[in-house]
Amino acid sequence: MSRFEIQDLPLAGLKRVTRKAHSDARGFISRLFCDAELAEAGWHGPIRQINHARTVRSGALRGMHYQRPPHCEMKLVSCIRGEVWDVAVDVRAGSPTFLKWHAERLSEDNQHALLIPEGFAHGFQAITDNVELLYCHSAPYVPGHEAALNPLDPRLGIAWPKLVTEMSERDRNYPMLSDCFEGIAL
Repeated sequence: MSRFEIQDLPLAGLKRVTRKAHSDARGFISRLFCDAELAEAGWHGPIRQINHARTVRSGALRGMHYQRPPHCEMKLVSCIRGEVWDVAVDVRAGSPTFLKWHAERLSEDNQHALLIPEGFAHGFQAITDNVELLYCHSAPYVPGHEAALNPLDPRLGIAWPKLVTEMSERDRNYPMLSDCFEGIAL
């Protein structure tokens, strides 16, 4: 029996993964990752890194981060506390959905996760206070290959659901897209 329901989303390769929790009077247990089941959804290779992020205040924004080749990564993002507006932007050169974005509400209650393929930038906004996310990465973080889009870039037009109340200086200072941005070749 599969512990996940996997749904294709409008951007090729992007998937919503809904965990099927087993509940009883004591509480519940939910599988966060299973390589055999998620391989059918496009996950390939082992988990190389797991990150845990906490964001204290509602309205705070993080993103839009990705890694350039040859260190591109897949991510499986799960919200284990609170609720976030989780966004993926297609930065794959030549993709028919280049620079298009898709967002999903992830929460501890809905058991949704976002499976983000290589070639996508990722970010989120906290909808509630004290949100916590777990990220499974298919590749380790390599500082010299990190890149980002400015999450407030009007060319992206991301419809953040709340007023942005906090953002790191680094994220705020990423440049806006220029006409010469061609994305990344995978």
